[in-house]
Amino acid sequence: MRASLLLLALAAPLSAQEAPQSVIPWLSDSIAPRPSGDPRLVDERTVDQPRDTTAAEPPATVPTQTTITTQPLGATRRDAVGLMAATRAGLPPDAVAGSDPARLADLLMRQPLDALPAMQDLLLRFLLAELSPPRAAADPDALFFARIDTLLRFGALDQAQALLERAGATDREAFRRWFDASLLTGYDNRACDAMTANPAIAPTLPARIFCLSRTGDWPAAALTLETGRALGHITEAEDALLAHFLDPELFEDEPPPVPPRPMTPLAFRLLDGIGETPDTRALPLAFAAADLRPTAGWKAQIEAAERLVRVQALDPNRLLSLYTERRPAASGGVWDRAAAVQALDAALMARQPDAVAAALPDAVDLMEQAGLLQVLAELYGARLARLPLPGDAAEVALRLGLLSDDYHSVAETAPDSFAASIALGAPDRTPPATALERAIHDGLTGAAPEHLLRLAGEGRLGEALLETGLLLADGARSDPQDIAEALAFLQAAGLREIARRTALQLLLA
Repeated sequence: MRASLLLLALAAPLSAQEAPQSVIPWLSDSIAPRPSGDPRLVDERTVDQPRDTTAAEPPATVPTQTTITTQPLGATRRDAVGLMAATRAGLPPDAVAGSDPARLADLLMRQPLDALPAMQDLLLRFLLAELSPPRAAADPDALFFARIDTLLRFGALDQAQALLERAGATDREAFRRWFDASLLTGYDNRACDAMTANPAIAPTLPARIFCLSRTGDWPAAALTLETGRALGHITEAEDALLAHFLDPELFEDEPPPVPPRPMTPLAFRLLDGIGETPDTRALPLAFAAADLRPTAGWKAQIEAAERLVRVQALDPNRLLSLYTERRPAASGGVWDRAAAVQALDAALMARQPDAVAAALPDAVDLMEQAGLLQVLAELYGARLARLPLPGDAAEVALRLGLLSDDYHSVAETAPDSFAASIALGAPDRTPPATALERAIHDGLTGAAPEHLLRLAGEGRLGEALLETGLLLADGARSDPQDIAEALAFLQAAGLREIARRTALQLLLA
C-alpha cells in the first residue's frame, strides 16, 4: 500500500511543481543566513551558501515617542520570560526596559561568534535572564524571538528549546523555531506529536508530511505529498527529498537528491533519514548539535563538541568525556588533541608532576591552535597551578590557572606580573609594559564612556552591554581605545568579574 501510493504521487508532471506558494520554502528561516555589510560579522557558514546583501535593513533607531501596547490583564509577555533570575545573571531587572526591541535585535544579530569567552558568557546570561520587557514595543514578542534566534545562531539549541517551552510554543512563529531545534537535537518525535495534536501550527506542508511519516501514517504522508504537488505547494527540490525519504528503495539506482542551499533543519533530517547526512562542519553552528547524537561517529561528535564549546553553547566536560572515551584511531587534527588531553588527564590523575610537565606542552600547543585554550584552562587550570612543576611547565600552568575560574586564588601565590595584578583587582601594582597592557590598565582604572553610561541610566543597560561586545569583537586585535572603553564600562556596570576575566583573556589567550 505504501509503495503504490508513493508511485502514484511520483506520477504527477514536474510542471505542476513550479511556482511554490509558501513564503518559507522549506521549514523555517530562523537560522538562515542574515544580511550584513560588515565583514567582521560573517559567521561559520560556507561561502557557497549565498548571502542576500541587496536588502540590508537600515539601522534601527530609538523611538522618540512612547508606543502604547495592550494585552489581557494577567498575561505574561514572552519578552519577560527567562531561565534565570536577573540577579543571578548579574543584571538589573530593568536592563532593557527603555530600549527599542528592534535596536536590541540588530545588536544581537551582530554579536560575533568568535568573541572572548567572558563576553560570550555575558551574552548567554543576557539571553536567558528574566528581564522586564521593553516599555516601547509595538510587538510584545520581538525581543523574545531575537533572543531565540541568537541562541540558535550560537548553537545553544537546548537553551533555546527550554526558553520556548517555558514561554509556550503554541503559535507558528514559536513552534517553527522549537520544531527546528527538535529536529537537530533528536526530539523530532515529540515535535511531531505536538504537530499531530494541533495541525494548524505546522510550519509548512513538508513539515506536516515528515510528521505523518514519523507517526507511522505512511499512506497519508504519500497522499499529502501528491496533493501538495498538484496544488503547487511543494517545490521540485522538496518533492525529491520527501519522495526519497518516504520510500528510498524506489531510488536505489539513482543519485541522492541535491542538498538545498541554504540547508534547513528539515532538509537535514530528510537527508539523514536516507543515509546522506550532510557534513555539519560546512553548516551553521546549530547543525553541529546533530553530530552529538550517539548515532554519529566518534570523530564527528568530538568536532561538533569543539565547535559548540568555543561559543559556550556546551559544557567543557562534555568535550572532555568525548576526548577520553576511547583510544584515538589515527593521528593528526582531532586525534592528536584527544591523545594529548588523554595523556595530560592520566598524568594528573596519577599525581605525577614529571608526567604532567611532559604532557602539558603538547596539550597547550594543540588546543591553542584549535582555539580551545580557554577550554583547557577551565578543565585543568586550577589543578595545574597548584602542582609543583619544573621550569617552563610551571609558567604554562600559571597561564592556564589565571585563565581558569579560580584566577584570584591562583594569583595570590603567583610571582608578580601584570596579569597577576589584574587577577587580584590591583592593576596599579605592576606597571603596564605593552600597548595592550596600557589599554587594559586604562580601562580598569579610568572612567567609562559617557554615551554608554547614559544608556545604562535610561534603562538600556542591556543595549550598552551589547555595544560593549562589539567594541571587543576583534579580541586582542581590537583598537586599544575600544578595549579601554569596554573594560571601563564593564567595571562601571558592576560586572567587575567579567571585566577581569575579559582582561586576562585579552592578555593570555
